[in-house]
Amino acid sequence: MCRKRLQKALKQRCRQKCHMGKKKETSSNSFIILIAEMRNGLKYQIKFCSHFDSTGTSIIKDLFNTNIVSTTKCRCDQEISRNSSSLLFTLVYPDCQIQGLNKPMQIAFGEVLRSSMCLEHTTQAWCESCGKYQPTVQSKIVKCLPDVLAVNCQVETQKDFEFWRIQQEIRAEAKRAKPDEGKPAAPAGLTAADRGPKPCRYGNLCTRKDCRFAHERDRVNDIDDPQEFLGLGHDNIAPWVPPGLCLTLDTERNLCVQELCDDDDSVSADTSTVAYYELMGVVAEIHESKVIGSHLISCVKVGKRYHQRKTGQMRNRWYLFNDFGVTSIDKDDARVFNLDWKVPCILYFTRKDISKRFPESMKNPVTSAPLLEEASLAKSCAQVISFKPLQQNELPQAGDLVGLDAEFVTLNQEEAELRSDGTRSTIKPSQMSVARVTCVRGQGSDEDVPFIDDYISTQEQVVDYLTKFSGIKPGDLDVQYSSKHLTTLKSTYIKLRHLVDVGVIFVGHGLKKDFRVVNIVVPPEQVIDTVQLFHLPRQRMISLKFLAWYFLGTSIQSETHDSIEDGRTALKLYQKYEEMRKEGEDFLEAKIREMYEKGRTLQWKTLDGELEGGIPADILQEIQ
Repeated sequence: MCRKRLQKALKQRCRQKCHMGKKKETSSNSFIILIAEMRNGLKYQIKFCSHFDSTGTSIIKDLFNTNIVSTTKCRCDQEISRNSSSLLFTLVYPDCQIQGLNKPMQIAFGEVLRSSMCLEHTTQAWCESCGKYQPTVQSKIVKCLPDVLAVNCQVETQKDFEFWRIQQEIRAEAKRAKPDEGKPAAPAGLTAADRGPKPCRYGNLCTRKDCRFAHERDRVNDIDDPQEFLGLGHDNIAPWVPPGLCLTLDTERNLCVQELCDDDDSVSADTSTVAYYELMGVVAEIHESKVIGSHLISCVKVGKRYHQRKTGQMRNRWYLFNDFGVTSIDKDDARVFNLDWKVPCILYFTRKDISKRFPESMKNPVTSAPLLEEASLAKSCAQVISFKPLQQNELPQAGDLVGLDAEFVTLNQEEAELRSDGTRSTIKPSQMSVARVTCVRGQGSDEDVPFIDDYISTQEQVVDYLTKFSGIKPGDLDVQYSSKHLTTLKSTYIKLRHLVDVGVIFVGHGLKKDFRVVNIVVPPEQVIDTVQLFHLPRQRMISLKFLAWYFLGTSIQSETHDSIEDGRTALKLYQKYEEMRKEGEDFLEAKIREMYEKGRTLQWKTLDGELEGGIPADILQEIQ
């Protein structure tokens, strides 16, 4: 079916080119264009179908899909219909400033959404019956209602911005005209002292220091609501987006959209032609400055079951997700957009009975398959395999020990300036990227044998390989020249994600920074950090090299760092720590204090005379 539609569209496209007469192409040129367009069409079909399984279904399609009938009707009454589907609806804004009206017209969000979903417009198109281009009416009819209604706001032009601004201001004006609900009435019989001083007739231009009248500048330090003072509060703009919707399809498939309130109790059970939705997610763009640019944030309505598990209270609450920051916000803050710095992007409405329509059981898509065997991206024939992949009978279980170490490279150097008072200010911090991740077996017949030793391929330019501290050399991350086991960051991340989900215990030195750069969250009970095991309060952090020399009697990191060596050393140090702890807590603390005394005596130098790579151990630990 896709191929037939594609062929028909290509034939129509070529026919349009011939009839337009803008270019006189030879038959060979037309054939070349036809082949190029056929190739692009096939690429699109392959890309589209790759998102679905062999049965043609996916959870995204089940949740977001809406069946649509697109109709094209010529004025000769020839009508062509075709079935299609849509995962997203884009809002098309009407003109709310009509000539002849004194003020802009108030237009409901539901009306804009209905006209956008059932879009109808007139355009010039080729008519087979007439044999020429004719004005045709193209319309869309919604056949079914989705479980998740995704709305693309598409606020791009100045006209779109003005439409949103006007509609929010109209609703704010209507809200101010109504009596305040929920606010206590002002007590009768207020005196002049209770009301405060009268405003000064000169305003902020007043120069009298002993003026007893009120000035606007005097209210700056007595602000109860900073948003209201800055003009960002809800008194200037009010939400245009409703908290809920009711979509209805009648017998003739005409769509009706009704807006619902938070406290609307008239909601009945959903049917195939009636669906009740609530706003569950908002994606907005935040404009910071021309230098910094903009970024996206999301506001999500978290359900009652989550809060019941956390606090024991059955309630819904909105949360703002801004990068790593998560903040609880008011329900109106998610629907109010100050277009100077906050622009709406996508709105998500979900059916109120969606939990009944879909099972809540979650299936973890991360499996153990990548741990068993994986091909390298490196094209060099002289590859060196430095690890032994896991076998099916030795997959990690909960509580297994895994030695972990990661190495990094620098993509951007730190930008800093020296102030006049001698202090150093960081303008832009350095950007580091993970370059190598190693996992070592902590038990079994192959103990101390690595099962992951991935070099992460990167397309970005590396400004510093930090070879002395990372062991990474130029060319190790290049697909064309690397002799290492090269893979992608996503592939390595999936392996680590599976290990975390299984419940293994990671043993390493300075793992906090490793996890932060890799961008993975590991529960504290699954982390054993040797830098914390051998640390006394209010004392310096000890490097892995000195700990290995003092407790294990081995010399590591003689020339460069090797993540396999560091992972094995961390495992042995943990074993040494457990041996000393079996002797008693007092014995363990005494041994650690002896190590500190020895370190101060030697100025933290090992007997080979090298000073922890030439830098203090606490800084070295941050690099590792």
